[in-house]
Order: sequence, then C-alpha cells, then structure tokens
Amino acid sequence: MNFVGYFFAFLFGLVVYFVFRVGIRGFFTVRPDERAVKTSFGRAERLPGPPVQDPDLNEDERERYHYPQLHVIGPGGPYLKMPWQQVHKVSVATQAVDIVWDPTKDQKTIEAVTKDNLTTGVNGQLRYRASESNLYPYLFGVTSPLEHVMGYFVSVLRERIANFADPKGASLVAAEVEGGGTSAVELSEGVSINDLRKNLPLLNEYMEQQCRSTSARYGIELDAALVTEIDPPKEVDHALSAINSTRNQVAADISTARADAEQQITMSSRAVEIAQNNAEAEVAPLRELAQILSKIKGEGGSEALRTYLRNMRVPLYQRAKRIVMTAE
Repeated sequence: MNFVGYFFAFLFGLVVYFVFRVGIRGFFTVRPDERAVKTSFGRAERLPGPPVQDPDLNEDERERYHYPQLHVIGPGGPYLKMPWQQVHKVSVATQAVDIVWDPTKDQKTIEAVTKDNLTTGVNGQLRYRASESNLYPYLFGVTSPLEHVMGYFVSVLRERIANFADPKGASLVAAEVEGGGTSAVELSEGVSINDLRKNLPLLNEYMEQQCRSTSARYGIELDAALVTEIDPPKEVDHALSAINSTRNQVAADISTARADAEQQITMSSRAVEIAQNNAEAEVAPLRELAQILSKIKGEGGSEALRTYLRNMRVPLYQRAKRIVMTAE
C-alpha cells in the first residue's frame, strides 16, 4: 500500500472516530431528578460573579470554603459535548441514610457519652440531597462528600449529647428556689438519658440548625436530621426503668392527693357560702323590720311607734294561751 492509501485510511479512521465520539457519544440527556456539569480539559464551566455565599458560615469558614458558582445543566436534552469535555451528573432527589453508615467500618449504633458519663447507643436517619446552587464542593471539593457530612453530623451530635441539659428542669429548679409550687418528682428529673429521651424534638431541631452549613461546606443540603433512638446499656436501662416506674407512681400519688385536697377545699368553700347565704336570709327580715320601725318613729314619733306595736300584738293575743302583764 502506497502513501496515498495510508493517508486515506488515516482520514477514514479519523472520520469514524469523530462520528463515534461526537455524533454518537457526543450527545447526552439529563433526567428530571438530575443536574449536570460540564468540564473542559478538567475545568468546570463557571459563572461570572462572586463565589457562593452562605450566611451560616463565619468569617474564618468563608475564607476556607470559597467555591465558585457553576453553570448547571437542567433536565432535558439532547445536549452536545465535545470530545475534550466530560459530563458529571448528580442526582438532586432527596435520599435517606442511617447515621450509623460509615464506609470504613461496620457498626449498628453510634456510641455517645452523656453528661453524667453514661455511654449510650444512638440511632437515627438523615435525609439529604445535593445542593443545586453549590455543586462544586460536591463534585470537586471532597472525595466523598456524604462521608464528610456524616462525620461532621456525628461529631456535633456527640458534643450536644455530652453537654445536654433539660431546659425545663433548669426552670423548675429556679421556680422552686423562688418559692414556687414545683413538685419534688419534677425536680428529681436529672438523669441525662431521661432528659434526652424527653427532648428528642429539641435535640433534632438543634442538629438541623448546626448542620445548615453543610451546603456551603460539602454541597449537601440536609432536609431533616432525625435521632430516633437513644439506648443505654441493658443493665442501666433496667435500673432507669425501675427509677422511672417509682417516679411515675410517686407522681400519681401526689396528683391523687392534690385532687383530693382541692376537692375538700372546694366543698368547704361551698359550705361556707351556703352558711353565709342562710345567715343573710335570716338577718334580712330583721333588717327590713328595723328600717320600717325607724321610718315610723321618724315620721310619727314615739306615739306612732307605740300604736304600731300595739296593733302588732293583737294577732299574738289571739294565739296566746296565757298573758303576763307587767307594770309600766
């Protein structure tokens, strides 16, 4: 084969390669639950303007997590890409993962130490999705963004559990010191595991607030952080169950005693009201008679008053069997 044959073979191969890479593999589509980013020679297509800003980051974190805004390709297609370009697709659908997930080890629970030095097992779930407005850290910032988010979440969770105190319990103690009517059963609630179990919504709310910055850090938005189980060791759990049962019984006895006392107070108050009403009913005719006599004496004098009294005695004489007369 001469030089011309080699040249035409090279051109034919180049055309076939071009048709295969550009005509066949050069088009792509994006599903509704996906977003895509194109890179040219490894550099992502960026948008002009300032980097991504997040108010949940402090000044030091804003300097460290300084990511540009990318040109994000939305659902649809077909889109064209050149051979030197590469397409990175990301699912933006909300996904759920257990907080015990760790690609480096197999574990069934997360261990955390409470304020009173009790080792507990924690389980729960995270709902997350890729941040469409900040895909740079998710694709190019860290190797495994979900692993980083899980490590960050677990560290914040352990710190919160180690320092958690029931805010209601603190207010109850303050009320008791000031002379309030707080019960001893409520004041005795000081075991950290009980406080954590009673305040799971408060703990979840705190975790969601602390994890809002994960979008700017790792390009992942947390939809919800749910801690569903906090379990101490079995022997401790049995002891806590006995303590809680005793406290519940004491609380029930105190409630019953309070109800009985309130009922007795209510009945006594009503009895006093009834006696007062009866006394007022007996005094009312005497007060009216006194007003009548005062009015007669005021208008007719003593003579009119004696005449009135004499007339009032007549019916009494008719009913009397014996009359005792006294000298005036």
